[in-house]
Amino acid sequence: MTGLPSGNASESVSYRTCPLCEATCGLTVTTAPGGISVRGDERDPFSKGYVCPKGVALGQLHSDPDRLRTPLIRRGATWTEAGWDEAFAEAGRLLGPLIRDHGRDSVAVYLGNPTVHNHAASLYTRVLVQALGTGYRFSASTVDQMPKQVASGLMYGSDLSIAIPDIDRTGYLLVLGANPMVSNGSLLTAPDLPGRLRALRRRGGRLVVVDPRRTRTAEIADEHLAIRPGTDALLLAGIARTLLAEDLADPGGAAPHLNGLPELRAALEPFTPEAVAAATRIPADTVRRLARELAAAPSAAVYGRIGTTTTAFGTAASWLVDVVNTLTGNLDRPGGVLFPEPATGLPNTSGEPGRGRGVRVPGSRRTRVRQLASVFGEFPVGALAEEIDTPGQGRLRGLITFAGNPALSAPNSARLGAALGSLDAMISVDAYLNETTRHAHVLLPAASPLARSHYDLVFPGFAVRNTAKYSPPSLPLAPGELDESEVLLRLACTALGGGLTPDELDDLTAADTARRLSADPSSPAHGRDPVELLAAVSGRRRQDRLLDLLLRGGPYGDGFGAKPDGLTLDTLAAAPHGLDLGPLRPRLPGVLRTPSGKVELAPPQLLDETRRLAEHLTAVQDSGLLLVGRRQLRSNNSWLHNLPLLAGGSNRCTLQLHPEDATRLGIGPGQPVTVRSRVGELAATAEITDTLSPGVVSLPHGWGHTDPATRGTLAAGAPGVNSNLLTDELPLDPLSGTAVLNGIPVEVLPAA
Repeated sequence: MTGLPSGNASESVSYRTCPLCEATCGLTVTTAPGGISVRGDERDPFSKGYVCPKGVALGQLHSDPDRLRTPLIRRGATWTEAGWDEAFAEAGRLLGPLIRDHGRDSVAVYLGNPTVHNHAASLYTRVLVQALGTGYRFSASTVDQMPKQVASGLMYGSDLSIAIPDIDRTGYLLVLGANPMVSNGSLLTAPDLPGRLRALRRRGGRLVVVDPRRTRTAEIADEHLAIRPGTDALLLAGIARTLLAEDLADPGGAAPHLNGLPELRAALEPFTPEAVAAATRIPADTVRRLARELAAAPSAAVYGRIGTTTTAFGTAASWLVDVVNTLTGNLDRPGGVLFPEPATGLPNTSGEPGRGRGVRVPGSRRTRVRQLASVFGEFPVGALAEEIDTPGQGRLRGLITFAGNPALSAPNSARLGAALGSLDAMISVDAYLNETTRHAHVLLPAASPLARSHYDLVFPGFAVRNTAKYSPPSLPLAPGELDESEVLLRLACTALGGGLTPDELDDLTAADTARRLSADPSSPAHGRDPVELLAAVSGRRRQDRLLDLLLRGGPYGDGFGAKPDGLTLDTLAAAPHGLDLGPLRPRLPGVLRTPSGKVELAPPQLLDETRRLAEHLTAVQDSGLLLVGRRQLRSNNSWLHNLPLLAGGSNRCTLQLHPEDATRLGIGPGQPVTVRSRVGELAATAEITDTLSPGVVSLPHGWGHTDPATRGTLAAGAPGVNSNLLTDELPLDPLSGTAVLNGIPVEVLPAA
């Protein structure tokens, strides 16, 4: 139990969804005079009582004395508490001259990962970006999953049409660069993934893990293959070529919906098992066997995650995951990979089913310094520092951040931190004074997750089952706190320079949502008067009004009365544990939004990548050490290191290295070491372990809480080291703009 705010004298129980990772586990929250207790919700139809340590710590996050509760204004090195009106006035005073004198592109926006765990933030950060009118948008996507979005967009016509492993029904699962026993899944929303993986094996299924480390997932697998970091795309190309060369390819039910098979066959010709074996360290016979096993399995799924996406060939690897799933007949097949159908809809549930405009990759805009292309409206975060600190016409002078900590999570973080300190205006919305927000001139606090309503808009699009769950606030806002929707609307009004109130801007947003639903031929509200749609939800405001519109106009919606048994927000509010909307089902060709109405197996951009990938076959050299990251169960990026429940356990910020490398370098267990890369160096403690391949070293991500200007008492007591002092901002996956965070060349030396 953790301390409650004063005034809560009686016990109450509420049910909600955990907002701290992609698993979306159901929680039971008990508030009592003695504190807050959080446990798994056994009646949640999706998670069935499962919860990890992060969810249990939600009460500690609410009560953390270091969590911000009052706006702060910084002048020089001094922070002053301020009222909300004063803080927004100061934000306007700082932003106004920049926009007036240097244009709207002089101010950028950075959206952190927590944005997508909060439906108010997901809905109203869009309003803020539109109000600013800036083309400079950055997010955590380009240090994470953007390659998968690009590959999916080019193949299926929408960047959110991501084929999800049907893990509960598959007979064979090949996992590359992911550790779901620890991460709980990523682009794979499935509570209790450890239990699901064990269930796969109990029913006679096969689990194969490809990773440079013997992770916890690899330890429970039937087979672990230690691959050279950054070469997953080559392995997948070798598997796909083997399927075609040995006449094992059989797309099954997807066959009538495919374009580009001859072009794909020709592009994969250089990737023989022998050729990829030399680069990947996976024997040629093993490459052939994997192809044959996948083809022979009654159902199979290939799943690749951050170890495959944060590499120089992340988009190629993401594409080839889906190519192998398609060639083995597992695309859009139960037990293979399927497309979810969330209750609030996706781009692949709107518009004309089976056909659309597709996606534009690369985008039309370019950064000022390196001329890097935009991707789905945003720029690579690896370019943020140089866009600020490189002198010249058009440089970034202002920045608004929401719930992100790029000073720890972006590549070459030392350069970015220095660049943030040079900005003329920086406004941040965050729960903490952290390594990024310490540079802000105005810091607007985010409310406790327990004091806001919750609905997952994003993660049902990656879920292994269609579900829906709405959670009202478990606790009221504390005196002086504002909901994020109010903060973002007021900030948007400030960016517009006045003339609109937050209520007026919210009404315009709701009206625009109603017009889009009315114009959408796939919506049950198609053709209805938008005024009538708004009248049906007039009893709600802010994010819950928008949510009710999306639910009622979505795939399961009541169509604003046209389908009386359909979903509304009232329906979900009456089902506090959530609703099970059924298993994933085949959706081809209706899910497609490509101009051809087909799955594009060989988009020109990805055929170009195979030529670059073929050059990589002979360029790979076994010289030096390569740094990779690692997941920890009690850690989620840099968010949660100030909570007692999550401060210990398996969290160890050590440099792991193989015994052979340790002997060669003269390094013993627990010895201080220096780790260097092209952009920086850090000091760490050596951990000698045979769970890594020789030539590979590993550090976890998100640590490095050594800045005395931050406020995180517990985190500062066990700061760890920031691995992004070593990551280089220059190498990028060219199609997605994603930073290369795995396979970084480093030098390791015994500390002087």
